[in-house]
Amino acid sequence: MDTRSFAVAWDEAKLARLMRQVRDYRMPPAPADAGWRYGCDPEFLSALCAHWTDGFDAAAAARVLNRYPQVIVPVGDIDIHALHVVGEAEGRRPLLLIHGWPGSIYEFHEVIDALAYPSRHGGRRQDAFDLVVPSLPGYGFSGKPTAPIGARTTARLFDTLMRDGFGYARYSAQGGDWGAGVAAWLALDHAASVAAIHLNYLLVQPAAVPQTAAELAWQQAHAGTQQALGAYAQLQGTRPQSLAYAMADNPVAQLAWLVERFHDWADLRERPFAQVFPMDRLLTNAMIYVMNDAFVTATWYYAAAAAEGVRRMPQGVRVEVPTAFAAYPDPRSPAPPRTWVERGYAVSRWTEQPRGGHFAAMEVPDLFVADLREWGRAIA
Repeated sequence: MDTRSFAVAWDEAKLARLMRQVRDYRMPPAPADAGWRYGCDPEFLSALCAHWTDGFDAAAAARVLNRYPQVIVPVGDIDIHALHVVGEAEGRRPLLLIHGWPGSIYEFHEVIDALAYPSRHGGRRQDAFDLVVPSLPGYGFSGKPTAPIGARTTARLFDTLMRDGFGYARYSAQGGDWGAGVAAWLALDHAASVAAIHLNYLLVQPAAVPQTAAELAWQQAHAGTQQALGAYAQLQGTRPQSLAYAMADNPVAQLAWLVERFHDWADLRERPFAQVFPMDRLLTNAMIYVMNDAFVTATWYYAAAAAEGVRRMPQGVRVEVPTAFAAYPDPRSPAPPRTWVERGYAVSRWTEQPRGGHFAAMEVPDLFVADLREWGRAIA
């Protein structure tokens, strides 16, 4: 494949225009003492925008994003952007790390070095992975599809990326959010290529009905969080273009929409939001959307989910690839009982994590790395 190297370089004129737009933005009215009850906290958003224009170092953020080697690989009719880190594994133990919404490849920046170079971080060289961290189609620095594509199509693209782009005939995959969906469809549709998968979110559900009290309770709890926190998904999945008209060329609106998810889905039981996600981290992730005009095409992923039927396995089909599941206390959706996951997956490892929410690699990188290292030792 015609792979070419890539580095993040913000367009200076576009960056200057972005700063003007943020400075000129007029905040809408908000209820008194709104906090996070009605959406992104207006006081927090105002402070974040002030930091964006007067404290955020965009050049430093680009240097952070350029810390690891990056490539653009044409797969079919779309360019896929990916980090490719060949560390102490020296070409062995390839691992695909797959982000979701509203994340990016930046989700994994805190864990890449420890996974690729474990001897630098208290680990063993033999625990190292070769890492491929791609941007989902329509996200970040990847190309934009001409129509919505979802997790199942992405699985096909990423299998080609791994085999033909990087020469990995067999590999493992890890994912949360949409990344968990892509990993599951890799195991379902491309099992010959996939040694094992690791999930920290259950997106592709078994073709089954709950049978135990615990499974019924989980189904009700899952439905409750979807009712409370899932309005964004309903809109993005049914009328993404209506959202696009409001969000296009509106960086503050995009920032608010993204940051609300990070707040609502983080584990904030022991640490305040500002400590879990400092402003520079939130803004670096937002820049990947805003500076690439990727917000709208990223939302298309939800519209494609129904068309591709990605959220539920076909009747009589099961993932037979060895599957590890890390159950974090994720506010976005409670972890399912192991019995439920086993109805659709060949569960080989189950880890109950004490801390960390939806963005596990960012929130609790130490737990995330330790779990993947232990999981990796058992992969054939």
